[in-house]
Order: sequence, then C-alpha cells, then structure tokens
Amino acid sequence: MIKMIMSGCNGRMGQAVVRQAQESGKFKVVAGYDVNPEARNDFPVYSDFQQIIQTADVLVDFSHISATRAVLDFCQANHLPLVLATTGIAGDLEQDVLKASSAIPIFKSFNMSLGISLLQALVRQAAKVLGDTYNIEIIEKHHNQKLDAPSGTAIMIAQAAASALTFEPDYVYDRTKEHKKRDPKEIGIHAVRGGTIVGEHEALFIGPNEIISISHSAQSRELFANGALKAAEFLMVNQSPKVYNMDDLVASLSQ
Repeated sequence: MIKMIMSGCNGRMGQAVVRQAQESGKFKVVAGYDVNPEARNDFPVYSDFQQIIQTADVLVDFSHISATRAVLDFCQANHLPLVLATTGIAGDLEQDVLKASSAIPIFKSFNMSLGISLLQALVRQAAKVLGDTYNIEIIEKHHNQKLDAPSGTAIMIAQAAASALTFEPDYVYDRTKEHKKRDPKEIGIHAVRGGTIVGEHEALFIGPNEIISISHSAQSRELFANGALKAAEFLMVNQSPKVYNMDDLVASLSQ
C-alpha cells in the first residue's frame, strides 16, 4: 500500500484523486493539505505543512502556485517524492522546482492525461512537417472557475510545436494591442472560459486552402486523477532525484 499526502485535497481535482486512490486499493491517503482545512474524508487535513506529522511515500500536489514553495520545502525536508500537477509554474518558481529536483524525484506535468502526451507527440510531428509554412494556433477551453490563463497544457502544446520548428516562435496571447498582419513566426494561444468544461485543447495548423486540427477533450477529472496516481506509482520505482514528465511515464508503460 502506497501512503500518500494529498495537497489541495479539498479542491475539485484533489477530491477526484482521493476518490481514485481509495477505489484503487493501492493507495492510502494519510493526510491532506488545503487552505480550507475541512476534513471531508477519513484523513486529517492541515492548512500548514509544518503541522503534518504523518509519514508517507509520496505527495501529490493539485493545489495552487501560491503553495508550491511550501510543497517543495516540505518534500525536501522529508525526502518525499513529489507529483507536481499544479499549473502556472514559471520563472523563479520553475527554477525552485529544478533546484529541488537535485534532492528529490519530482514528476511534473501541467496535464496528467496520457492522451495529452500523445497529442504533444502528434503536434511535434506536424510542426516538423508543416510548421515553417503553416500558421499554428492553439485554443484551450476550461470551466469558468479556472484561475489561470492560458492553461499550462496549452503552453506545453506550444512548446511541443516550437521544439520542432526551424525558428524561435513568439507566443501571442492578445492581438488587440497591435494592429498588424500576423507574423509567420507567431504561435497564437487563446483561452476560453465558460460553464463546466473539464478541459479541451486544439492545435490548428492553418495553410493554403486547408486546416489540420489535432484535438483532445477531457470528459471527466477522473482522467487526470488516474494519471496522477500512475505518476505516483512511477516514482515508487524511479527514485533518482530529477524532474520526470509524461514522456517518461509513457515510455515506462510501453516497455
């Protein structure tokens, strides 16, 4: 039985991970962290990592970037492998993650879906073949409660495309500030917010007289919860301190 601490346990994704963990028979959630320390399940919930006394094998984080440094500090202090699924990590915070990965194994992904990993591979291939002559636009759609925009997954898809191009693209999020023709070296990234959309991502390769669309639609949060638990299992057998990602997980599953 893998003992797990769930960070962000009272959020929508946190509760989905808890349900999946309990149903799997492979995990036991021994403690939770949340800014709202209400105990909604059969484990104690804390609003301060320093209060957690339970020992665990792994911590899964679906909280908020405001808690990321505390998550990293706690995991390093307790030599605890970390599944980092919180979105919006960039800049100095990204450097903090890299620094922590010299001490503990960190599985980091803005999207825990195996399907998104496959989509990224397809986008890389399309960009390699079409990217120099076709315009690339990425559209992401999420529910109206999502705080960050664009989504971390949209950025991951843009990075996948950029890695296959022969030039360094500019990411463009807003075309209202300048009135000019589209630069061929742009990748447009657009965010839609509304209703209860779990998550939809589409990469468009737009060329003369045709549009090629590569898309992924998440139907349930259970999809991401399942991926996070697979990542936690992955860290049980991959303990070397470094940053792992979905490509590593997919490679291990295909062996």
